[in-house]
Amino acid sequence: MTRGDKSKYTDKQKRQAEHIEEGYEKKGVPEQEAGKRAWATVNKTSGGGKKGGAASKKHK
Repeated sequence: MTRGDKSKYTDKQKRQAEHIEEGYEKKGVPEQEAGKRAWATVNKTSGGGKKGGAASKKHK
């Protein structure tokens, strides 16, 4: 997965990031910065992209 590739995220995580990004843009944050902040927030709250196999069960 290259940097910036969002294919490993769930649909829910993608929707959350989009919603958070819209909130930042309403506050006047530039679009690119809002996107960075939104994904950072999603990563912080969910631990990043999809986790597979036994590893996902250990983190819950």
